[in-house]
Amino acid sequence: MSNSQAPILVTGGAGYIGSHTVRLLAGQGRKIVVLDNLVFGHEQAIVDPDVELVFGEVGDQELVRSLFEKHGFGAVIHFAAYAYVGESVTNPLKYYQNNTAEPIKLLQVMQEFGCKVFVFSSTCATYGVPNKLPITETNVQDPINPYGRSKLMVEWILKDCGEAWGLRSACLRYFNASGCSPDGKIGEDHDPETHLIPRVLMAVTGEIEYLEVFGTDYNTPDGTCIRDYIHVEDLADAHAKALDHLAAGGESIRCNLGTGVGVSVKQIITAVEEVTGKTVPVKFGPRRAGDPDSLVADPALAKQLLGWEARHRDVRDMVAPAWTWMNGPGGGRYPENSLTR
Repeated sequence: MSNSQAPILVTGGAGYIGSHTVRLLAGQGRKIVVLDNLVFGHEQAIVDPDVELVFGEVGDQELVRSLFEKHGFGAVIHFAAYAYVGESVTNPLKYYQNNTAEPIKLLQVMQEFGCKVFVFSSTCATYGVPNKLPITETNVQDPINPYGRSKLMVEWILKDCGEAWGLRSACLRYFNASGCSPDGKIGEDHDPETHLIPRVLMAVTGEIEYLEVFGTDYNTPDGTCIRDYIHVEDLADAHAKALDHLAAGGESIRCNLGTGVGVSVKQIITAVEEVTGKTVPVKFGPRRAGDPDSLVADPALAKQLLGWEARHRDVRDMVAPAWTWMNGPGGGRYPENSLTR
C-alpha cells in the first residue's frame, strides 16, 4: 500500500471541525480511524459506518502504538485540543499538558513507526494582537493567552521535528470556524457554547435569555468587533488539500484559513434575523479584556500552496445551516456518549 493510500489517524475527529473533516475524507474513499476521548466530541458525529472510532487519549502511547501496529498509518491529522481562551488563562497547566505535552507523546510514536505526515489544527490566536491587517503569515506571532501559546509551541515542535527526522507538517491557522453541514446531520455542539453564531441562535430560540454583546466602542464601522468567519466545510476541504500536498511529497507549510472578509458582531445579528425572521434579544455590555478590534485573514498563501479558497463568503451561508441544525431532531444537540457512561 502506498503512503497516499495508507489509513489516516484523526485525533479529535469526533469534535466539531474534526467530524466534518472525517466525513469529507471518508466520502473521498479514504480509510479513517478516529481517536477521541469524547470530552468534547460526540459518537454520533461519526456518521460514516466505515470510520472506526477508538475511545482513548492522544497521550496514551500504548494505545497509539497498538493502533499504528494494526493500521500502519501514513498520516496523522491532529484536532484534539482544549480551546477555551478564558479557561486557558485561569488554568494554564491544563492547556500546556493537553495541547502541547500530549501531542509530543503522539509524535514520539509517529517517529518510532516512521510516519512523517502531520496536519495540525492551529489557530489565528498564535498571532495575538495583529501588528497589521489583514493578517498574513509574515505577521509576528505573539500570542496573548496560554491557549495561543500552547498551539504556537506545537508549531515550533513540528518545525524542529522536520529538521531532526524529516517530519513534514501543515499548520493550518483557523480564523472563526462557523456553520454546519447543510443536510443537518452533523453540527456544532459545545458545552459551554462560546461561539457567536450559535449563541445568537440560542437567544432566538430562548435557550438563553439574550445575547450579550461585549463592547460597542471598538474602532470599527459599527463599534463592534470584526472577525473572519470561515465555514467548517471549507476548513474540512483545506485539511484534505493539505493532506494531499504532504502525501505527494510537498514541503511543510504554515498558512491561514479564512475568507478575507471581516464581519462585525452587529452584522452577524442582522444575518441571523434575516435567516430566521426573528428578532434577536440583545444586551450591550462593556468590552472584554484582550479582544482586538479586528481579526481578518489574508488567505492568499493557502490558495497559492494548496489551491484552496473559501467557497462560503456570505455569513448567511454559515448561519442558515446552523439554524437548520438547531431546529433538527436533536435541537442542535447530540445524544449522550455511550462510551463515556
